[in-house]
Amino acid sequence: MRTHRVVVIGAGVGGLVAALLLACRGLQVTVIERADTPGGKMRRVTVGGVGVDSGPTVFTMRWVFEQIFEAAGSSLDQQLRLQPLGVLARHAWGGPQRLDLHADAARSAEAIAEFSGPQEARRFTDFCHQARKVYQTLEGPYIRSQRPTLLGMARDLGPSGLGVLAGLGPFASLWRSLARHFHDPRLQQLFGRYATYCGSSPFAAPATLMLVAQVEMDGVWAVEGGMLAVAVALADLAQQRGATIRYGQACEQVLVRDGRACGVRLADGVCLDADSVVFNGDAAALPLGLLGADCTRAVPPVPAASRSLSAMTWSIHARTSGFPLVRHNVFFNADYASEFSDIFQRGRLPREGTVYVCAQDRDDSGRLPARDGDPDGSRPERLLCLVNAPANGDTTPLHPSEIEACEQTHFALMQRSGLTIARQPHNTVLTTPADFHRLFPATGGALYGQASHGWMGVFQRPQAASRLPGLYLTGGSVHPGPGVPMAAMSGRLAAEALMVRLDSTSRSRRGATSGGTSTPSATTDNMR
Repeated sequence: MRTHRVVVIGAGVGGLVAALLLACRGLQVTVIERADTPGGKMRRVTVGGVGVDSGPTVFTMRWVFEQIFEAAGSSLDQQLRLQPLGVLARHAWGGPQRLDLHADAARSAEAIAEFSGPQEARRFTDFCHQARKVYQTLEGPYIRSQRPTLLGMARDLGPSGLGVLAGLGPFASLWRSLARHFHDPRLQQLFGRYATYCGSSPFAAPATLMLVAQVEMDGVWAVEGGMLAVAVALADLAQQRGATIRYGQACEQVLVRDGRACGVRLADGVCLDADSVVFNGDAAALPLGLLGADCTRAVPPVPAASRSLSAMTWSIHARTSGFPLVRHNVFFNADYASEFSDIFQRGRLPREGTVYVCAQDRDDSGRLPARDGDPDGSRPERLLCLVNAPANGDTTPLHPSEIEACEQTHFALMQRSGLTIARQPHNTVLTTPADFHRLFPATGGALYGQASHGWMGVFQRPQAASRLPGLYLTGGSVHPGPGVPMAAMSGRLAAEALMVRLDSTSRSRRGATSGGTSTPSATTDNMR
């Protein structure tokens, strides 16, 4: 194994986890990353000399990282400093309508009772109970599984697990299920937003996505140093364990010899030989030939119509007033259905969509920490404002008038709830779907791979082992899906798939006859 060379393309979370775990197994690992820093979609934008987290902003499923760091001979507490958040998010519907969800479900029930009545609070408790059962049912057979299939999941779930899923309603959408749980349309809107966590519409995503409620109640943390600190910690530890990371070097082609991935060619023409290649980019790039003609059949093509959400984001460093921001804030529109019909059916920016605001300098108290020369905490603060958008940045560039209308509409939406942001050109950086497409080729700006629409959507993501021998996949576009912990899990699955293949090959070589032919093991034969 010490002579087995692995090239990992991309230093996103999935690629870094795969590199770390493979290096810990003694393989020779080289990571190539075209950017100057690790992180991938976990990016930081500099605004007026200040870094603003402008990708994922929520740290959940702590156990995923605890297990990864433990497998690497370290611990989460050694690598990251986390602050638990008691307020999961503050939600607003204009005027005085506000509702906080808490990590403590009992506190959330009390807040819902005051906001929407005691009956809705009881319905919330029932919803949490079902979300917990769904999460516990699917964690093993789906999230941790290397190759989930419909028949395999049915076998692994057994009668009790199938009963849990049947209780959601046959083939029910998340929205339809929420309508059974809640009578207040505002609560349907609030919990329907969980579908957007994986880039999907709540009107088309499966009801199983209610499990996100349990994920959040298991804990949401703020990371000291921002989310980029997660990628930096993984990169640093991978290098300590023997991996090499080469920044500022883009991959132009995956090299193939005798039907197997055998290395990469960089944009400057340099070739790196390898025995295995791990691709930490959007899987859609492969069938489009962006990494060479020999890789086009490694995964099925991804139709543009199945892409997940993109976004319009504003990275801002400015003063705010009027609305008591906490770390995570959501401002809802009046017509939720129109937001997703605009995006997924009409392929246009929503006439009025939901706005998410991450106030990165705030905690549960909502106060900005006092600093020298600013004792009352009224200084400029770091904000990421996000509006969902269609992933057509490769085909339908936005006209400046569309961008201006989008900005006016959504900053006015926040003002109706009282939030004023002193936004100016010098303190704001806008990122559009076309910009995301340039950052992440082949996506059209889609930030979550394929949308999870319909009950079979969860089985349509590529698995860790591609159809091309020697080429493995990781990242948010492959199983088990998007989001920081899921991408990390995909890196672990890619490393495991590679090691299984390597181990089976080693066993078959040890079983070679004196005539020089080897007898493949059952494991090797099944993975062809």
